[in-house]
Amino acid sequence: MELSGTRVVVTGGAGLVGSHLAARLVGDVDVVVIDNLAKGDPERLPDGVEFVEGDLTNPADVAAVVTEDVDAVFHLAAHSNINQGDRRRIFEDNTAMTYNVLERMDEVGVDRLAFTSSSTVYGEAPRPTPEDYAPLEPISEYGANKLADEALISTYAHAYGMQAWVFRFANVVGPYQRGNVVPDFVEKLDADPSTLTILGDGRQEKSYLHVEDCVEAMTYVVEHADATLNTYNLGTRTTTSVTTIADLVSEEMGVAPDYEYTGGDRGWTGDVPRMRLSVEKLRALGYEPPGSSDDAVRRAARDLIREITGREPVGRE
Repeated sequence: MELSGTRVVVTGGAGLVGSHLAARLVGDVDVVVIDNLAKGDPERLPDGVEFVEGDLTNPADVAAVVTEDVDAVFHLAAHSNINQGDRRRIFEDNTAMTYNVLERMDEVGVDRLAFTSSSTVYGEAPRPTPEDYAPLEPISEYGANKLADEALISTYAHAYGMQAWVFRFANVVGPYQRGNVVPDFVEKLDADPSTLTILGDGRQEKSYLHVEDCVEAMTYVVEHADATLNTYNLGTRTTTSVTTIADLVSEEMGVAPDYEYTGGDRGWTGDVPRMRLSVEKLRALGYEPPGSSDDAVRRAARDLIREITGREPVGRE
């Protein structure tokens, strides 16, 4: 699909990935963002983006933005903290949002959808995990939710004439992020630079992808993959342990805390302790994936130190 000259809707477009995607597209593309602002902020959006505050669990709000003149929908909106609070309601809301978007697209003849899924659909799989790995056995409600959404999208692609791109993300990091390991460490060390509490044993090891690299890969795949249903892993070739993240953040903040571990091989119930996605399918399409997970973490740490503390990072270039 050629994106230049099109009109697209980005759901959840005021969040981490959505706001960067909108900034990447605007100018060549007419971008409409819808977000309920539970975690997003419209101040992150560049000039030229049309913003609508709305709730995708409400079909009327979906209908207000998904109109006949739209060429594609990038569906990023989701409650990501599904393991907290009323897990059943959050699961049902996420699925309802995806179903509402698909039904409205089918109703008005919008037939292209890009969807942000997650590495969590694989569960605890052999590494590096390719897109055709099976069986998919998620171990968290979030992973189950994303897999359910993928199944809905597959149905609409194969039965209702829709073309879809499904992106299974590694851990995406960057500015504006909260509630994840890198901003959590920055906030903790800003409050107390002498001690840092780390969930688990610190040996959890995953692939981290900077948000700018993430949106570049997304747009490349949408423009170059042309199957009915296109499923791609987005990640880096290497992994970073939680203790290494602590080291990188500490170095960038110029502090040397003592580490205290809560123990166990994972940070929380449903946490996949080790994850690395195969990115060979992405490379075969002609896009060279970023090589270093550590570099992504360091870039994100610098972004977040400036944003959270108001100070400049002091680590090496």
